[in-house]
Amino acid sequence: MATKILNTFTISYTQTLDENGVVDTDCMPDLSESQIKEMYHLMKLTRQFDEKLFALQRSGKIGTFAQVKGQEAAQIGSASALLKDDWVIPSFREFGVFITRGADRVKLVQGWNGDLRAFEAEPGSKNLPVAIPIASQCLHACGIAWAEKLRKTKNAAIVYFGDGATSEGDFHEALNFAGVHKIPIVFFCQNNQWAISTPRTKQTASETIAQKAIAYGINGIQVDGNDVLGVYKATQEALERARNGEGPTLIEAITFRMGDHTTSDDSMKYRTPELVKEWEAKDPLLRLEKYFHTLGTWDTEYKAWVTEQNQKEIEEAVEKALALGPPPPEDLVKYIFKEVPKHLQDDLDMVLAENKQKGDNK
Repeated sequence: MATKILNTFTISYTQTLDENGVVDTDCMPDLSESQIKEMYHLMKLTRQFDEKLFALQRSGKIGTFAQVKGQEAAQIGSASALLKDDWVIPSFREFGVFITRGADRVKLVQGWNGDLRAFEAEPGSKNLPVAIPIASQCLHACGIAWAEKLRKTKNAAIVYFGDGATSEGDFHEALNFAGVHKIPIVFFCQNNQWAISTPRTKQTASETIAQKAIAYGINGIQVDGNDVLGVYKATQEALERARNGEGPTLIEAITFRMGDHTTSDDSMKYRTPELVKEWEAKDPLLRLEKYFHTLGTWDTEYKAWVTEQNQKEIEEAVEKALALGPPPPEDLVKYIFKEVPKHLQDDLDMVLAENKQKGDNK
C-alpha cells in the first residue's frame, strides 16, 4: 500500500523584544517611541487597576475578580493593533483590552461587582461584554465577522480565549466555519499555561496550540506573549490578512498567569513558587522598561509620573463606581427570559413590595 505525503507544515514563532530588553530589528513593527511609551502607560495602568480591584475583592467591596497580572503585553499589544471599527469579543480576563479600547473605567469596576448596568453598550462601541462560558464566544465572533464580510466592509473581529478553551467543541467548530468561509477574524489564544488548575500539558498532546489551525486550513502562529512589540506586529499582520480576504489566523500568545485563576482559587495548591519566580523574570512590564534603558530614554521620574497619573484615574473610577449603589431588583431576571416565569415574577414582586415598604417607613 503506497503512502502519499500531501503537505508538510511548520509553525512560526515570533519574538521582537527578548527578556533583556533587546530588540530584533528585523521583526520591529513600525511604531514611534511615543506609541511604545503609550503601550507602557496602558500596561502599567492595567497592572495598577488589577492590584486595586484585587484589594477591593479581598476587602469585600466587589465580587470575584480574575486578575490580568502577567498578561498585559498580550492584551495591550493585540488591542493596540485594532482599528476603531474592529470588533472585540472577549472572554472574562481581557481587562487590559477594554482599557486599551477606551472603555468606561467606572463600568469596568461595576462589572466586577456583578452590576449588569456595566454591560449596557456604549454608543458606537464594538466591544462585546465578558463571556464566562468557555469558548462560546468563538462562535459569536464568527457570526459577527461573517456579517462584516457579507456587508463587504473592511472591519475585522478578534476573539480572545485561554488555552483551556481549545479543548471545547465550540473552539473547533468556530475554526472550521471560519476556515471554510474565509471570514475576517483573528483567534487570539492567551496560553497562560493553566486552565484553572489544569496545566497546558493535560489540555492537548499537540506540541503547540497554534498547529490546530492546520486542520482547518487557516494560518497558525506562535508569539512571545510577554513581548508587547511582537504581539502587536503579529496581530497587526493577522488583521491585515483578514481585511484583505486572505482568511483567519490563530495566534497562540505564550504567556503566564502570575496570580490565581480568580480570587476564589488558590494556585499554590497546584504550581510551585519556583515556577512563578521563573516567569517573574519574564514580566512584560519589566521587559519594556529594560528596552527603554537600552535606548537611554528611561528615567525613574517618568515611571513615578505614570504611576501617579494612573492611580488618580483608578481612584476616581473606583470612588464613582462604589457610590452608584445596587442595581434595581428587576435586573435579576430582566436579561434572562423573554417572558419571566411566574414563580420568579412572584419572587420579584415580593422583593419589590419589601423595598417599597422599607422606603415608606423611612
